[in-house]
Amino acid sequence: MTPVYLTSTYVQTKVGEHKGYEYSRTQNPTRHALENAFAELEGAKHGMAFASGLAAMDNLLKTLKPGDEVISTNDLYGGSYRLFNSVFANYGIKFHFINLDEPNTSLEDVVNENTKMIWIETPTNPMMKITDVQAVVNFVKGKDILVCVDNTFATPMLQQPLSQGADVVMHSATKYLGGHSDVVMGALITAKKELADEFYRIQNSSGAIAGPMDCFLVLRGIKTLHLRMEKHCENGEIVARFLESHPKVDKVYWPGLKSHANHDIAKEQMRGFGGMISFTLKGNNLEDALNFVQNVKLFALAESLGGVESLIGHPATMTHAAIPKETREKSGVVDSLIRLSVGVEDIDDLLKDLKQAL
Repeated sequence: MTPVYLTSTYVQTKVGEHKGYEYSRTQNPTRHALENAFAELEGAKHGMAFASGLAAMDNLLKTLKPGDEVISTNDLYGGSYRLFNSVFANYGIKFHFINLDEPNTSLEDVVNENTKMIWIETPTNPMMKITDVQAVVNFVKGKDILVCVDNTFATPMLQQPLSQGADVVMHSATKYLGGHSDVVMGALITAKKELADEFYRIQNSSGAIAGPMDCFLVLRGIKTLHLRMEKHCENGEIVARFLESHPKVDKVYWPGLKSHANHDIAKEQMRGFGGMISFTLKGNNLEDALNFVQNVKLFALAESLGGVESLIGHPATMTHAAIPKETREKSGVVDSLIRLSVGVEDIDDLLKDLKQAL
């Protein structure tokens, strides 16, 4: 087991000479081991561990300057939207939120000389939309634009965006990489040394690092990532098909269903479709949705996702409450939308719970 180095400062051999570590904001052996693991998982050379997923995004956005523009999906995790609009927009950075289902069409009207970054979630949170990463990479080829992918929902087990030409991958390691709902952490991963050097510089300057005990927990979680993701995918498919056939369910959003708008792209760029599912109830009644999430017994009503236990959430009032109602509903986050993080429990128990709540 990797030791937990609860060390803030390190003895130096003489002035200006150390044994590889001098101060744990800059580098820590436990964190170093995890950062190498992050890089290896995504087929890259450089990984960085941060205090949270948003801290990782914050680090990335600090590479931008006033006047720069960022293009992102209009179906975006509420915390990312809040970071963009209520923090970095105040520093002269402009954000565009568009439909990235068909990037060649939608990017044409928005990309300009000030565009410096395209921020992709795929699958998105909570509508499970799929963006063709390769198509975005091809569109910006030859331009000074970073393609960055939030790979939290898929994990490196299901897709590796760097292999499709993306510049940077971000993970909320709080979710599937940790996998046990006991740690909060973020990761940035890149194959490009000049980008990595800048990320390390900002990380050291800003200080939002992951602590050694948290790094130990995520290293432990990664050991079973492949096993957990197999079960998440297996259970997720059964739950998605059950919901699709239920008379009280209106629409089911899961990339593995043929009814999914970008199912073919998902099939091409993913090795599995994961355990994240969203669905709406017939009638789109808020009270029905709230009663449903209150009446499940095994699915725990809670924020977050990606742990071994199944979770349920109501995006409009929980994860996406920071997004204005009109904007939220345009992207599909309506009153009856319910999001499931399907865990690794026995599938019969999960189906029994959903049946009784419906």
